[in-house]
Amino acid sequence: MAVRPGLWPALLGMVLTVWLLGSGAQQSATVANPVPGANPDLLPHFLVEPEDVYIVKNKPVLLVCKAMPATQIFFKCNGEWVRQVDHVIERSTDDGSGLPAMEVRINVSRQQVEKVFGLEEYWCQCVAWSSSGTTKSQKAYIRIAYLRKNFEQEPLAKEVSLEQGIVLPCRPPEGIPPAEVEWLRNEDLVDPSLDPNVYITREHSLVVRQARLADTANYTCVAKNIVARRRSASAAVIVYVNGGWSTWTEWSVCSASCGRGWQKRSRSCTNPAPLNGGAFCEGQNVQKTACATLCPVDGSWSPWSKWSACGLDCTHWRSRECSDPAPRNGGEECRGADLDTRNCTSDLCVHTASGPEDVALYVGLIAVAVCLLLLLLVLILVYCRKKEGLDSDVADSSILTSGFQPVSIKPSKADNPHLLTIQPDLSTTTTTCQGSLCPRQDGPSPKFQLANGHLLSPLGGGRHTLHHSSPTSEAEDFVSRLSTQNYFRSLPRGTSNMTYGTFNFLGGRLMIPNTGISLLIPPDAIPRGKIYEIYLTLHKPEDVRLPLAGCQTLLSPIVSCGPPGVLLTRPVILAMDHCGEPCPESWSLRLKKQSCEGSWEDVLHLGEEAPSHLYYCQLEAGACYVFTEQLGRFALVGEALSVAATKRLKLLLFAPVACTSLEYNIRVYCLHDTHDALKEVVQLEKQLGGQLIQEPRVLHFKDSYHNLRLSIHDVPSSLWKSKLLVSYQEIPFYHIWNGTQQYLHCTFTLERVSPSTSDLACKVWVWQVEGDGQSFNINFNITKDTRFAELLALESEGGVPALVGPSAFKIPFLIRQKIITSLDPPCSRGADWRTLAQKLHLDSHLSFFASKPSPTAMILNLWEARHFPNGNLSQLAAAVAGLGQPDAGLFTVSEAEC
Repeated sequence: MAVRPGLWPALLGMVLTVWLLGSGAQQSATVANPVPGANPDLLPHFLVEPEDVYIVKNKPVLLVCKAMPATQIFFKCNGEWVRQVDHVIERSTDDGSGLPAMEVRINVSRQQVEKVFGLEEYWCQCVAWSSSGTTKSQKAYIRIAYLRKNFEQEPLAKEVSLEQGIVLPCRPPEGIPPAEVEWLRNEDLVDPSLDPNVYITREHSLVVRQARLADTANYTCVAKNIVARRRSASAAVIVYVNGGWSTWTEWSVCSASCGRGWQKRSRSCTNPAPLNGGAFCEGQNVQKTACATLCPVDGSWSPWSKWSACGLDCTHWRSRECSDPAPRNGGEECRGADLDTRNCTSDLCVHTASGPEDVALYVGLIAVAVCLLLLLLVLILVYCRKKEGLDSDVADSSILTSGFQPVSIKPSKADNPHLLTIQPDLSTTTTTCQGSLCPRQDGPSPKFQLANGHLLSPLGGGRHTLHHSSPTSEAEDFVSRLSTQNYFRSLPRGTSNMTYGTFNFLGGRLMIPNTGISLLIPPDAIPRGKIYEIYLTLHKPEDVRLPLAGCQTLLSPIVSCGPPGVLLTRPVILAMDHCGEPCPESWSLRLKKQSCEGSWEDVLHLGEEAPSHLYYCQLEAGACYVFTEQLGRFALVGEALSVAATKRLKLLLFAPVACTSLEYNIRVYCLHDTHDALKEVVQLEKQLGGQLIQEPRVLHFKDSYHNLRLSIHDVPSSLWKSKLLVSYQEIPFYHIWNGTQQYLHCTFTLERVSPSTSDLACKVWVWQVEGDGQSFNINFNITKDTRFAELLALESEGGVPALVGPSAFKIPFLIRQKIITSLDPPCSRGADWRTLAQKLHLDSHLSFFASKPSPTAMILNLWEARHFPNGNLSQLAAAVAGLGQPDAGLFTVSEAEC
C-alpha cells in the first residue's frame, strides 16, 4: 500500500514512540517525548487520564483517555498494545485553539486481569502522538475487588462497672479495596462526632472513655467495601452498678413503753441500688440496741397527819402529801384534797369575846415555851463544847473513809515471817486531808443495793482531821458492823467480793481471791506520815447501772477501790480481767469511771493516751492493768468497729451430783471468760449441788447481731428421752453482748426410761449463727463419774487478801531501790530503763514511763502487778543482767554512774 509523503513523519514518530515505550517509562506520571527540533508547545497533553479501577464480580471496567493536540492515541496494558479493534476513538477539534483532540475508550474484563494474577498487577497506559512527539499518561491499575467473610478479630462480651473504660477490638476481613469499619449499638450507628465519650481508633477498636448505664447494649462491628458488607458477631456489654448503703434512719421508738426494750434503725442498699448484676451491699441493714424507758409512777397520798389543836374558830385540821410515792415520769397526780378541816365541838361552838382571864392564860403558855427553848439551847451548847474537847485530842479516821473503822492486820505467823504488821504511831501529830469526797446516801434500806453514786459520804469542802488509831477488829466484824450504817449501802454484803487493809508509805496489795482483781499500792504511793484504810470491791453488773450506748459492751467486771479523794503521790495499779479479743482495727476500748454525782465518764480511750494523763492502761490478752492516781469505781467498755470484734465466752456444762428422780438436768452456762464470772457460777453450782461434766471451752462471740443457739443431739432413745420440744434453744444476742446479765444459761432436761439407767452419752452443740461454735461429747456415769470436778477447784490467790509492806512484793525493797537508782539516769550505751522496758516487752509505753519521776519504778510496779505471786525473779534478774551494768548479778546492781 502506498503512503502519502505527508504521513511519513507521523509514522516515524509512531515508531520512535514504540521504541521508547519498549525501553521502559515512568509508571504513573505523564511522560513527554518531543521530536528534536519540534515545537514543544505542540506536544500532546492529556485532558483525561485513565484512573485506577476495581472489577466488581464479572463486570468489565471502562478506561477513558483524551489528549490534545493528538493525531493518534492508543492504550497499552502490561507492556502490550491493545488491539486497535478494542479501541473506541473519537476525534474532535478544540473550539478555542483549533487543535485536534482525540478521545479513546477500552474495556478491561475480569479474564484479562486474572491472566496475570499473582505475577504482577494489571495496568494500562494511554499514549498520544502529535507532530511534535509523543506523550504517555499515568498508569491506571485494574484490580479485582473482593472482601473475605471472616473477621480476623471480633469483639467479645464484657461486664464493666460504672465509669470504667471499655475497649472493643475489631480487625475486619481481608479485602480489596480495604474495608471501611463502622460500629452499631443495638443496630444504631455509633457516631463519634455526636458522642464525645466514644471514639474509634486507627486499628478500628471502639473505645468508651467512661461507661454509662446507657452504654449497656449489643455492639456489632461492620466492615464494608465496594464488593460486600460483613457483620461481626454481636458483643454484649453490661455496665453494672455495685450497691451502696443509704444513711441510717433515726432510731425507732423504744419497743417498751415502760422498762427495758429495744430500738432499731435501718438502711437500704439504694445509694445506689445494685444494677445489672452488681454486688449487693456488705454488712447489716438493721441495727438494734437496748433501750430503757422510765416507767410512769402515779402519785399516792401519804398517811394523814394528826389532827391539829382546836382553833378559836372551833375547827381543827389535818393534812397529807402526794409523796408516797410522788408522781414522776409523767405519772398522774394524786386525786382529792390535801387538807381536811372539821368542826371540833360537834357544831356547838359559840364565838365570844376573850376576857382578861384568857389573856393571862395565853401569856403564861408563851412564857413556859420560852423557858423550855432557852434550856434546850444551853444543853446543846454544853454538848458541843464537850465534843470539841474530844475532837481536839482524838479524831477517828473514819472521817476520811466515811464510816470505815481502823482494820487490824493479823500478826505474822510462824510460817510467814514476811507478813508485815504495822503498829501506827499514836504520837504522830494529827494530819489533815483535803479533797472533795462524794455524798453519801442516807435512809434505811432492806437490801444493800448498788446505787449510781459513789461509795462514800460528803464531808464538805473543808479540811478534815485524821487520826492514826490502832487496828482493833476482824474482817467479818468490820462488815457486820458497817452493814447497819446508811452510807454502807453500796458495798456488797459479806466479804467474798471485798477486801480491805490499812497501809502506809511502804505500800502493799489487795486481792479478791479467785477473781483476777487486785490493787497494787507501790512504795511511796501513800505520803509518809499518813495511814489510809483502803478497800477493793467487786460489784455485780445488775447492781450497778452502767449506761451503754450504741454497740458498747461491758468487757470487765465493775470494780471499786477507795476511798476516793485520798492523796496519792504515785499511781496505784488496778488489775482486772477482760473478755475482749484485743484488736485495734475491731475495737474502740474505753475506761469508764463513775463520778461523785453518779454519772459515768470516759476517762481513758485506749490507744489515744496522753503520757501526762491521770490514767493509763496496759492491755493484755486476758487482763488489763490500770495506772491511776485517783481511786474510784472503774469498768472497761468496748465498742465494736466491725463485725470482726469478738468477745470470749466461757462455756460450762453442769449437772447434778446426785440424781434421785427420773429427770436429769444439764445446765449450759455462757459467761464472760473472766475469773470473777467463773467464781460466781462455781459458787452458785455448789449451792445447787451441781458438778462439772465436761472440760470448759471458749467460744468467740461476734458483734453480728446473731443469737447464740444451743442444742442436744444423739441422745440414746432406748435409755433417755429429751423433753426439748424444739430443735434448739436460743439466747438473744443483746443478752450476751451488753455484758450486764449474769448466769446466762440454758437447761436441757432428760428423762431416764428406767431408774437403773446411769450411763449418759450425747452431744451438746453451742454456736452463734454465722459464727463460731463448740461441740461437747458427753460420755459419763451420772452416779459416780467426778473426773471433771477438780478442774474448777477454786485456788487461793496468794493466801492473804491484804498484804502490807515488803511481803506484798516479789522484789526485795533494797534491791528494788538499787535497780531504780542504777537505771533511772540516762546512759549513752543504752543500759538504762528504756532497754529494760524493751526486754520486758513494754517498749510501747516508753512515753508514759518517761513522764514519771522514776520510769524504772513504773516498770517494776507493772512487773509486780503482772507476776504476783508466781513471778519468776530469775527472768527479771536475767533482763537486768543483760543491760551490761557493772556487777549485774541477781539484782546486785551497782550504784556507779554509767
